[in-house]
Amino acid sequence: MSASPSDPLAATLPPLARPLILGSTSRYRHALLQRLGVPFVTDSPHVDETALPGEQPVDMALRLARAKAHAVAERHPQAVVIGSDQVADLHGLALGKPGTHERAVAQLQQMSGQTVVFQTALCVVCGATGFEQAEVAAVRVVFRSLGREEIERYLIAEQPYDCAGSAKSEGMGIALLERIDNDDPTALVGLPLIRTCRMLRAAGLTIP
Repeated sequence: MSASPSDPLAATLPPLARPLILGSTSRYRHALLQRLGVPFVTDSPHVDETALPGEQPVDMALRLARAKAHAVAERHPQAVVIGSDQVADLHGLALGKPGTHERAVAQLQQMSGQTVVFQTALCVVCGATGFEQAEVAAVRVVFRSLGREEIERYLIAEQPYDCAGSAKSEGMGIALLERIDNDDPTALVGLPLIRTCRMLRAAGLTIP
């Protein structure tokens, strides 16, 4: 079935069983999804990412991934929509994107010598068919003991202020780590592609 004529994104996509939309403005997720070689467009979900009172990091990540997917699917019901969210979990404390240098310094000082679980949630939905699957890929990351000067040098060099946990494992941030334990390597960057492929196939898309 083709996309609805009223869907403004439909004209930008080649024919598919259904159009695919990434419900995210993250350049990291965009770059990851491009690896699959499947045509897609992006649309901002405009979801409030404030944590709920007493909400655990894993629950927050899953709630936001679902909210993002559904927000975009409501506007484009014929499309298959991907929503994703990542929350860094430091012993039950949720660490989001720092946004500023000062907050990034504070986050890395908190994580120094600690094990942080990056909870990366994924949700795939299609309004027209009622399809929905959601899952969390947990990545355990052990940080080295970090000195203030080391933290400052890293942040000045890479400026990862739009990354949960203030470090880019795909870049220089890998030097801050002792170990990464996961079953879906791209999850730490922001979109677990192994799970994404499985869900998109279940939704009716051909991958690859």
